[in-house]
Amino acid sequence: MNFAFSEEQEELRKVVKQFMEDKSPEAAVRELMASDTGYDPDVWKQMGEQMGLQGLIFPEAMGGSEFSYIELVVVLEEMGRALLCAPYFSSVVLAGNTLQHLPEGGDRDELLSRIATGEAIATLAYVEEGGRWDLDGIQMEAKKSGDGEYELTGTKMYVPDGTVADIILVLAKTESGVSVLWCEGDAKGLERTSLSTLDQTRKQARLEFSKTPAKLVGNEGSASEIFSLVMDLAAVALAAEQVGGAQMCLDMSVEYSKERIQFGRPIGSFQAIKHKCADMLLEVESAKSAAYYASWCASELNDELPSVAALAKSYCSEAYFHAAAENIQIHGGIGFTWEHPAHLYFKRAKSSELMFGDPTYHRELLAQRIGL
Repeated sequence: MNFAFSEEQEELRKVVKQFMEDKSPEAAVRELMASDTGYDPDVWKQMGEQMGLQGLIFPEAMGGSEFSYIELVVVLEEMGRALLCAPYFSSVVLAGNTLQHLPEGGDRDELLSRIATGEAIATLAYVEEGGRWDLDGIQMEAKKSGDGEYELTGTKMYVPDGTVADIILVLAKTESGVSVLWCEGDAKGLERTSLSTLDQTRKQARLEFSKTPAKLVGNEGSASEIFSLVMDLAAVALAAEQVGGAQMCLDMSVEYSKERIQFGRPIGSFQAIKHKCADMLLEVESAKSAAYYASWCASELNDELPSVAALAKSYCSEAYFHAAAENIQIHGGIGFTWEHPAHLYFKRAKSSELMFGDPTYHRELLAQRIGL
C-alpha cells in the first residue's frame, strides 16, 4: 500500500492552496464571517466553473470529475488551512454524499447534478433540538400528502449553511423508517434563522418546518441504510479540515518563535517553546497519518472505514484543538487579541471538535465497532 500522494494529487494541492491564498486571506475571512450569508458568490462560482471543486467526487454524467475521496481530502485540508468561508462542506460532503449513496430514483440525479456543477448550494438537516448526532435522535415525522409528496413539521438545529441553501435534504420518519426528503430553500412553511455560534466562519441555522411540502429521495426508509456511511464519510472529511487547520497553527507558531526576540534572542531558542512546538509537530503528523489512512478507506469503502473514521475524528479533533491553544500561548499577549488570527483557528477547532460528536463520543463508537 502506498501512503504517498501521487504527482497529480500534489499538483491539485498546489493549485487549491494558491486559490485559497488568493481568495481566502484573513481579511476576506473576517469580512465574510461578519456577513449574513457567510460566503462570496463570485468565489463560489469560480470554485464550480473554473476549479470544478464542487463536482470533484461525483460522476461525470452528473457534471462531476469522478475523482476519489483522497482528492477530496486534499482539497478539504487546504480549505481548513485557509478557514475558507463557503458552503462547500454542507453541499459536497453532507448533501452530496447523502444523495450519491441513495438508491437511484426520484429527483436524486437532478439534485446531485445541481450540486456537482455548483449551480445550487445544498445542506443536510438531521440534528434536532435534543442535540443527538445519531439516527435515534431523529423524531420529526413526514406525513404523506400525495403520490411521492410529503409534509414536514418540526425543527432541525445546527444546519450548516441552512439560511443560504437552495436544496435542503431532511431526515424524517416515514412509515418504513427514516427517509431522506428534500425541499427548496424558499419552500412554503419553512422558516430559517441564523444561529449565533462560537465559530462564525461556518454558518449554522435553525430550520422550522410547518406543513412544508417535500419530496422523497430514493426509497422510504433508505436513510436508515446509508446514515452510518454518510456520517463516517463526513467524519473523515472533517478530520482532513482539522489537519489543515492544525498545520497552519503549527506553522504560525514556528514562524513567530523565529521572529520574536526576548532577552536578546529568539523565543524559539528557549526550551519551553521548543517543547511546545515539538509536541505540536508530533500531534499534527500523527493526525495526518490518521486522516490520510481514513481517506484511503473512504475511497475504497472497505470494512475498516467505520472504525478508522471514528479514530480519525477523535484524534484529529484533539490534535487541532491542542495546536490552536498552544498557538495562542506561544504568541503570548498578542495571541489573545481580536486583531490576531489565532482566535479564529481556536474557535474553528472547538466547533469542529464538537461537530458530529466530541472525541469521547467517537472513542465510544470506535470501541463498539471493534467489539470492545
